[in-house]
Amino acid sequence: MSRINAPSRRRGALITACAVIAAAGGTAAALTTPAGAAVPGCTVDYKVTNQWNTGFGAAVTVTNTGDAVSSWKLEWSYAGDQKVTQGWNADITQAGSAVTAKNVSHNGTLATGASTGFGFNASYSGSNAVPTVFKLNGVTCNGGPGDPTDPPGPTDPPGGRVDNPYAGAKVYVNPEWSAKAAAEPGGSRIAGQPTGVWLDRTAAIAGTNGSMGLRAHLDEALRQKGTGQLVVQLVIYNLPGRDCAALASNGELGPAEIDKYKTQYIDPIAAILADPKYAGLRIVNTVEIDSLPNLVTNTTPRPTATPNCDTMKANGNYIKGVGYALNKLGALPGVYNYVDAGHHGWLGWDDNFSASAELFKQAATAEGSSLAKVHGFIVNTANYSALKEDHFTIDDSVNGVSVRQSKWVDWNRYTDELSYAQAMRAKLVSLGFDSGLGMLIDTSRNGWGGTARPTAPGARTSVDTYVDGGRYDRRIHLGNWCNQSGAGLGERPRSAPAAGIDAYVWMKPPGESDGSSKAIPNNEGKGFDRMCDPTYTGNPRNNNNMSGALPNAPLSGHWFSAQFQELMKNAHPAL
Repeated sequence: MSRINAPSRRRGALITACAVIAAAGGTAAALTTPAGAAVPGCTVDYKVTNQWNTGFGAAVTVTNTGDAVSSWKLEWSYAGDQKVTQGWNADITQAGSAVTAKNVSHNGTLATGASTGFGFNASYSGSNAVPTVFKLNGVTCNGGPGDPTDPPGPTDPPGGRVDNPYAGAKVYVNPEWSAKAAAEPGGSRIAGQPTGVWLDRTAAIAGTNGSMGLRAHLDEALRQKGTGQLVVQLVIYNLPGRDCAALASNGELGPAEIDKYKTQYIDPIAAILADPKYAGLRIVNTVEIDSLPNLVTNTTPRPTATPNCDTMKANGNYIKGVGYALNKLGALPGVYNYVDAGHHGWLGWDDNFSASAELFKQAATAEGSSLAKVHGFIVNTANYSALKEDHFTIDDSVNGVSVRQSKWVDWNRYTDELSYAQAMRAKLVSLGFDSGLGMLIDTSRNGWGGTARPTAPGARTSVDTYVDGGRYDRRIHLGNWCNQSGAGLGERPRSAPAAGIDAYVWMKPPGESDGSSKAIPNNEGKGFDRMCDPTYTGNPRNNNNMSGALPNAPLSGHWFSAQFQELMKNAHPAL
């Protein structure tokens, strides 16, 4: 079934960590707590993320600096009358002033150096002093970030790369996105989250219309970095004939302009990243979203073929462009390349999955590149597929009918992004990619929360009622991709959340439109795609269903306040 949406390293005894911590706009967001690996116990970062007259929200990051554990319990006491009222990503109980937070099913295992994060809301009156003593499984922790007794963060190997660039590092908060988020009602709750910086045209390298260029972002990243480690997330996104199966995100370069892509786009980016001034930054490049899979799913003889995609397959410029970018950027120390690998609702079918993996290998070895210049892959970028569907699995059946036969799953091999990412990673390793390959999952818009979030499986009257009643993803069809109604913010960015996954990231900045609801003249090379029109009744790529798009959307990449509010309202975990 064809469907679309729209160097030496690895897995050694390096520090791994995870967690989400809200930060002020323009300040790097710490996904981790720096830890001294030789010190037994833990480090804790407790941050009040927002506060009002009678209550507050907090984010807690705990890093295990002792032996690995399979379950954990964090304890602290309040000096005032603070009372926890709601929590997420931990089972939190309170007796008097004493609070106990225990792991939940998905975050109990903590290797040495690994971290996890949870959050909660609480009430208080008078003062709201931050607790000073924490215990992990009975062992007193040794402080948090900013504590002068804290050991310094890990140092990267000179000229080399670490196993997971997100481990032990803060992640760059784009001050331009942060300011837009903070200006929205309620937006300050997430304005400190790290998001990707999209270099979606040549002019973005220098900056356009007063916006920050690449050097300005890197200079700001140095300011945010301080003495620890910091990741800057860049989206390399300007291939010739870009997004051949969609119009909303078409780019500035024509199908044949591969030389211009190399010399006017990739080469200037590489020259800036090679500046010794930025050698202390960890640069994560996510390379050419929504490009290579089109050569599998949207070319002849597939029924979803488009003339533009046939052209790009024939001229080879997607392969050449991606290979050139990987080779040029992957030669730089401190740079980590992650190639786009679509998402399960695009490549999860049998005839798409293996063919796409083979194509990724072809691109990774084109134009002088090699598999060693690919640090990992990213899935679900700018998409909405649920991270994990808890109420049904691909192996379930109802009255003898497999879940794979439901209208929603439609013979796909996967039900969610986590299972797909882990399977794609295994496939790529089997093809010769490094055994330590890391995956990123974009969770910026796949929370699907609010009142529509099911709390139990659907009725077992038929396989469709079972799947439709229990699924988190509330899209009309899995192929719908533009400004989806009902979507919510997903898991907050954090490092090493699951096996083979380097991080959950918000590569697509929440609040930036996928495409305009109607044709809008522009000089950005962006067309009008009917999948962004809420009145559109669909095409073969979404089985002729309604688009599910929000109305009154601006051009792709432009700020869309209504979408931002929708994402916050439906966030899961809730804000």
